[in-house]
Amino acid sequence: MDLNLLNKNDRLPFLIRKSLAPYAGDFARKWQNIRHNNHSGQASQLAAGVLLLLCHRGGHISDPREPGAWVLQLIKRSPLIAQGGDVSCPGGMLHPLIDWAFGLFFIRSGVLPCSPLSFGSARAVAASESKNIISLFLANALRESWEELHLNPLHVSLLGSLPTYSLHLFRRTIFPLVAIVRNDWTPIPNSEVDKIIEIPLTNFFREDSYGRYMIQASETLPTPDQGPWEFPCLIHEDDDGEEILWGATFYIIMSFLQIVFDFQLPDLHSRRIREKTLNPDYLTGNR
Repeated sequence: MDLNLLNKNDRLPFLIRKSLAPYAGDFARKWQNIRHNNHSGQASQLAAGVLLLLCHRGGHISDPREPGAWVLQLIKRSPLIAQGGDVSCPGGMLHPLIDWAFGLFFIRSGVLPCSPLSFGSARAVAASESKNIISLFLANALRESWEELHLNPLHVSLLGSLPTYSLHLFRRTIFPLVAIVRNDWTPIPNSEVDKIIEIPLTNFFREDSYGRYMIQASETLPTPDQGPWEFPCLIHEDDDGEEILWGATFYIIMSFLQIVFDFQLPDLHSRRIREKTLNPDYLTGNR
């Protein structure tokens, strides 16, 4: 892939929207399964909507002669909350009544420009029920992003949905949505966010960006297996040092890269190794 072309390509939003259109029905199927299992007396499964935010930094997206770079805007979670220190997408837990109302009166009505109903490809591919569920989780992710970062929903344009991802340690299913955010917005993080992390999209196509993350549970962490467990990760360097992208967010981004760019994770056998010990605060936060 020509990475320079990737950075300058004003057709990237169109490519992403077209690539993600066939996955619009996954949200409805997974949400139906969660509701059925929860109502049948099985262990409760929670749901969370998140935004995979793309932002074009430098140059002008509409002028291919101007240099620039696409970045993914992620957050580093505060130690006050569960999974503190992890890099993740903005978003959070679904509140069905609140988010249904938000989706009904703002998104599904077309008031917001990020409405999934405004995209012809989504309308052609997804059934009405699927679009309604996408609206629900888009409202969920936008509400949580407003709380976490003061992200104005009017600054966000939806491109599509990714396959859902289920966690086991937290019994939670993540519903990821890909969107473009205006490059002139100013994040105002709340206490749940340590900082904003911007990773250039080109970094994900460099083999030397990847590594192996060795995770071990401390003796005080209530888990039947202390590890160590090995996970693929991306090692990102910024002004504060290294940030490790791993776990659910890593796999969500890998899914995005595979669907849109046919990208395959490189062999990690000889890659850099990083280590981490999970303490009890990792599961609960230390408020």
